[in-house]
Amino acid sequence: MTKPMAQHTIDEPAGYRRQRGAALLAAMLTVTLVATLAASAMWQQWRAVEVETAERGRVQSAWILVGALDWSRLILASDGRAGGPDHLAEPWAIPLQEARLSTFLAADRNVAQVDDASTDTTEAFLSGQIIDMQSRLNLTSLVEGGQVQAGALRQFTRLFERLGLPPQQLNALVDALRNAQAAPGKDDANAPLMPQMVSQLGWLGLPASTVAALAPHVTILPVRTPVNLNTAQLDVLWAAIDGIDLAGAQKLIAARESRHFRRSDDVKEVLGANMLWDDQLHAIASRYFEVRGRLRLGPSTVDELSLVRKEGTVATTLWRQRGVLDRDSAAAAQPLR
Repeated sequence: MTKPMAQHTIDEPAGYRRQRGAALLAAMLTVTLVATLAASAMWQQWRAVEVETAERGRVQSAWILVGALDWSRLILASDGRAGGPDHLAEPWAIPLQEARLSTFLAADRNVAQVDDASTDTTEAFLSGQIIDMQSRLNLTSLVEGGQVQAGALRQFTRLFERLGLPPQQLNALVDALRNAQAAPGKDDANAPLMPQMVSQLGWLGLPASTVAALAPHVTILPVRTPVNLNTAQLDVLWAAIDGIDLAGAQKLIAARESRHFRRSDDVKEVLGANMLWDDQLHAIASRYFEVRGRLRLGPSTVDELSLVRKEGTVATTLWRQRGVLDRDSAAAAQPLR
């Protein structure tokens, strides 16, 4: 009977096994390092593309909204050229509903849509509105030269009464306005800052609920201004005219819808001869307008707010602010440089 051949096992030296394990570990580390570097490079490249895309969108939004503002100024300048009262049946008072920007470009035979990605506006939608700021009570009219103006104070007293706001808040607002106006000439670190917009009235100590209630009815303009009775809404009309009741304010609105007021006597004909017209408090034309523009470009929406002063045929932008809205964040207005 044949015996099976013995199987000989060759034992590897311990040093050889250690060398092979070290080589395998080094290879694994090298693969990990290369993969990490490749992933980092791809992330940096992706990030650079995202930043470039966002910057391109910002620049596109900026020049489109600047063009919209120039268009609004052109409308106001044309209105100034025509002269006469300012009323809600004029071209400037018609809001621009959201429309694709390319439709405006296609309307001009000399402008064609470029197929370059950096100038693509096929997904850009524009809307806007011009609002007469003299259709509201002007907080600047309350105090001038440190002195409270009696006529404006009566108007604001009625407005606070109409809105159900505490009169103590109006008194505090008047005192804060006096301190804010006096602050530039004094070294008083405790003096409040003079707000530029109604949303900043919290600087003067007003609670947020009061600011929200006042926002549709008041404004802050560089100088004292009368209320335009052709454009003011019901609550402001009621507050702006001494002795008028809500029925009288509604009667004014109905009268101007059929024919806007061309002179002060037109208002007196509606309210009666007892209506006391005051050029410091009442007007039928305006100089200050707010221009609102909104551009929707892809996932982002950009809002721009401007204050424009109309002097004859010249429309001047006094300030501009812009805010950005996207899917995950709320608007944050920032002053433009």
